[in-house]
Amino acid sequence: MRIFNPLAALSIFLSFFAYGYASIEDFRQAFPIIEPDPGHTKLRLSREGLETIERITTPVAAVAVIGPYRSGKSFLLNQLLSLSCYEGFGVGHMRDTKTKGIWVWGTPVEVDIDGVKTSVFYLDTEGFESVGKSNVYDDRIFALATVMSSVLIYNLPETIREADISRLSFAVELAEEFYGRFGQDVAFEPAKLLWLIQRDFLQGKSVKEMVDEALQHVPNSDGNKNIDQVNEIRDSLAIMGDNSTAFSLPQPHLQRTKLCDLKDDELDPIYVKKREQLKAVVSSIIRPKIVHGKFLNGKEFVSFLDQILGALNKGEIPSTGSLVEVFNKGILERCLKMYNDRMGNFGLPTAEESLQEAHEDSKKAAISAFDEQHFGRHHAKRSADMLVEEIEKVYKNFVMANEYQSSKLCEALYTRCEDKMDQLQVLRLPSMAKFNAGFLQCNQSFEKECVGPSKSNYELRMNKMLGKSKSIFIKDYNHRLFNWLVGFSLVMVVLGRFIIKFILIEIGAWILFIFLETYTRMFWSSESLYYNPVWHAIVGTWEALVYSPILDLDRWAIPLGVIAALLVLYWRCYGRRKHGSRWTLPLYNNQKDQRRSE
Repeated sequence: MRIFNPLAALSIFLSFFAYGYASIEDFRQAFPIIEPDPGHTKLRLSREGLETIERITTPVAAVAVIGPYRSGKSFLLNQLLSLSCYEGFGVGHMRDTKTKGIWVWGTPVEVDIDGVKTSVFYLDTEGFESVGKSNVYDDRIFALATVMSSVLIYNLPETIREADISRLSFAVELAEEFYGRFGQDVAFEPAKLLWLIQRDFLQGKSVKEMVDEALQHVPNSDGNKNIDQVNEIRDSLAIMGDNSTAFSLPQPHLQRTKLCDLKDDELDPIYVKKREQLKAVVSSIIRPKIVHGKFLNGKEFVSFLDQILGALNKGEIPSTGSLVEVFNKGILERCLKMYNDRMGNFGLPTAEESLQEAHEDSKKAAISAFDEQHFGRHHAKRSADMLVEEIEKVYKNFVMANEYQSSKLCEALYTRCEDKMDQLQVLRLPSMAKFNAGFLQCNQSFEKECVGPSKSNYELRMNKMLGKSKSIFIKDYNHRLFNWLVGFSLVMVVLGRFIIKFILIEIGAWILFIFLETYTRMFWSSESLYYNPVWHAIVGTWEALVYSPILDLDRWAIPLGVIAALLVLYWRCYGRRKHGSRWTLPLYNNQKDQRRSE
């Protein structure tokens, strides 16, 4: 049985910790920061190498070397860093490529650039045109190095070829999109392009003259489209004219496979002299990496690199357009938010024409803001189209919300009017004037308050409902009024005979009762009564009594009836005893009253 020894465990833990700490601190070596995927078609971040960059807190700058494979890029970087092959980047002498992806030297060079302390790190890239890789992969390596570097050394063996000019098409597009906006903020500062011809053995022309000659137009009398495209690239390189430098290095030694073992005093003196001049040129053109007008530190540079890599991997071919979309993404979001805010301040529901007008005004303002802020000159159209597409999507949501709010509001108004019509159908005292007043109020409130796309549909429903309600009310109105008047005449007979004892009231009530009953008997139906002028006079009198803007008898009938009953009761019990009869018209007198008077 084994016994657990805590001291042994602690020592093992400390040894692992010390090993991990030492490995993290050992930055004097090359690390991969970008590596190919298994298919060798796309690129991905390598966290190990990124740690060397993320730890930098000062502004950073990158010097990247690109070019064909087996052209001496790694050896050149070691020479610029004053490192031997065994200390710096790995140098191979086999026919296959040594560097995979993009590597960084872990210890940056601290320099002072215009008073700004800058950490410069050097990048080695996988060579172009090696066996077993696609052209797309090479293009991504080139594109990434072009965007992330402050100085881009285009390392070419012996001379400049047409393929080297064509490969610059991506850099030219970047120049046109981002660097051509003179007098305005740019997305990121352009890399300084340094044409470097290694193993230069040609006589006569200088490297600068050779570069200028290589960028001259190719005759194209036949109108070949491919030649036109090449010439367009050459024309566009003029944009980068102030951004480029030409330099050459002679052969360092005839025995190239032994270069790593040779010291400076064993190398060609002319090469050593030119190498030192190259170091001075590179140092003079280095500038801190600027993105959106701000110096980047290590962490910000890694975040920037992640964005760019995602954009380049997105399409089958790395395009400037995808980079433009990355830099315009934030601007696009802000402009879309501006559109949302402006439309959000526009109250719903509203008329379709008003909503469309607000949409056009807000859309115009958002596009105008995008035009003022966007990056890119040609490929920005894609971002502008995306903004318009997103605005149209948001507008559809506003249209749907407007339809919903309009339907909700008009439904509430319709229901309120429907309830109002139902209440008017069951008035205790039927009144055409009150019904018409309620009908008009419903119509006016609906017309005024119901707005939006649902209004037309609800207007049809509203008119149909109001018409039906009015038809039903008119149909029942005369019949209910007739019954009310018959009942009223009988009540007045009783009141005039036994309560008030006012003979004229009783006579008038009997006349009304007899008229109503005999007329319907004489003409066989009550409907014929409704066309009689006398009935119209009765209806007019009834309407005047029952409803007016001042008094609504349907509402106050019971309170007024109670008050009238109390007054009559008071008069019957106390008024006649105290004051005697003051009526000027004849009243009923019984025999008991006559005896009391004698």
